[in-house]
Amino acid sequence: MGVNAAAAVGLALLLDLTLSEFPSRLHPVVWFGRAAGAVDRESDHPLVVGTAAAVGLPLLAAVVAGGLVALASTVSSLLAVALAGVVLFSTTSLRMLLDEVRAVVAATESDVEDARERLRSLAGRDSSDLSAGQLRSAAVESAAENLADGLVAPLLAFAVGSVVSLPVAAAAAAWVKGVNTLDSMLGYRSKRVGTPSARLDDAVMWLPARASALLLAVAAGAPRALAAARKHADAPPSPNSGWPMATLAAALGVRLEKPDVYTLPYGPDYPTVNEGRHAVRVVGTAGVLATLLTALLVSGVVSWP
Repeated sequence: MGVNAAAAVGLALLLDLTLSEFPSRLHPVVWFGRAAGAVDRESDHPLVVGTAAAVGLPLLAAVVAGGLVALASTVSSLLAVALAGVVLFSTTSLRMLLDEVRAVVAATESDVEDARERLRSLAGRDSSDLSAGQLRSAAVESAAENLADGLVAPLLAFAVGSVVSLPVAAAAAAWVKGVNTLDSMLGYRSKRVGTPSARLDDAVMWLPARASALLLAVAAGAPRALAAARKHADAPPSPNSGWPMATLAAALGVRLEKPDVYTLPYGPDYPTVNEGRHAVRVVGTAGVLATLLTALLVSGVVSWP
């Protein structure tokens, strides 16, 4: 079981490095998003509808993912490993995140308007009036936050589920991705229907956010950054996203800021282009460390704490 789960993690990493993402028309998360979009509308009972969606939709994703891997295991253990790897690949993202952040940082040096346009794929904020430095700040913030949301959380869920079985591991990763996707689509203060999804995501992301902060400190070779992050980790409205963002800011010695919302003042200025590129390398290294650690955990080479 441990070898099979580790092989699935390895396959997911290989697919991420070679394919980056499924085409949109074939991406399970896109399909999930379309289903979740049906909830994003006016309702007389938004909290009831939102609670049903927060509970039901991620559970449905988990049942489908786990069921397919379980069915595959009745045919061949190799097929089950392959399908579990595909499920994990569909719930995680590293290469695309790094590519998008790198592109925004590069564009701030040559074409600020292009950088503003590219940022929309990373951050849900109005970029029309952001300076080049603020655009780089937003890109670096997104890199840190999405490391936790888009990689560490599903990897951790997969590792926990693998203690039971490979189908449960796949189901756990799909469930966490469903929770996170609902929060990203509905979890705004202006949408009461999204309140249950936001609260559930807050609970689910508590550990992955802090684990991501630790990984970033290790990847940056800046162990003190994790302790420094405590000072401002509660500045963002989210109870979790501040941890990886503040740790990365402290490791880089830069100021990260979402205007009129929060500031992470670990340096006098926003990231330079070179500091933005360094942030990409740190997040990439942290992502690889997270994947390798997951493989070691599920294989039994490294024991759980």
